[in-house]
Amino acid sequence: MAVNDEVLVAGMAAGDTQAAATLVRRYQARVYGLALTIVGVPATAEDVAQEAFLRAWRFAGGYDPRRGAVLTWLLTIARNAALTAVRLDRDRPLQPEAMMAVLLDRQAPDNQHADHVAEAERIRVALHELPPEQAAAVVLAAYYGLSAREIAERAGVPLGTAKTRIRLGLARLRESLEVSDD
Repeated sequence: MAVNDEVLVAGMAAGDTQAAATLVRRYQARVYGLALTIVGVPATAEDVAQEAFLRAWRFAGGYDPRRGAVLTWLLTIARNAALTAVRLDRDRPLQPEAMMAVLLDRQAPDNQHADHVAEAERIRVALHELPPEQAAAVVLAAYYGLSAREIAERAGVPLGTAKTRIRLGLARLRESLEVSDD
């Protein structure tokens, strides 16, 4: 009989290593998959997944089932750990084409693969039509979860400039994608 997720988290909070191991086995693929989607580098995604489970262990006592399912809680921890990893990776290029190459290389489920590839190609083409600084700002904000302030710091521009690049880039991207839908 499978043990309830909430029981596993309660066991983790009490220091039960078996409960922690069971939770990790149950959700390691989902946590790793989310991390890989965000960071785009398998080795970094492994580190992020490990950090997410360590944080879950550390904060298991604070889990409140009224606020959401265990999987939701765990994926939120993983998402936050992945975004932190991306923010700390100051060597990541600001080249939108390089960032999109990572995004386009990801696999969708087999039954959705053709649609995923076609949609990704539409987005890549639309991004390529933007001025490079706007494309970079949109990719960093939309795909990597960076704030306008973080984008401004990375690009070495004023905050208002970063906000304008994001706003104009998104507007032009939306316009371009709507035109291609017609």
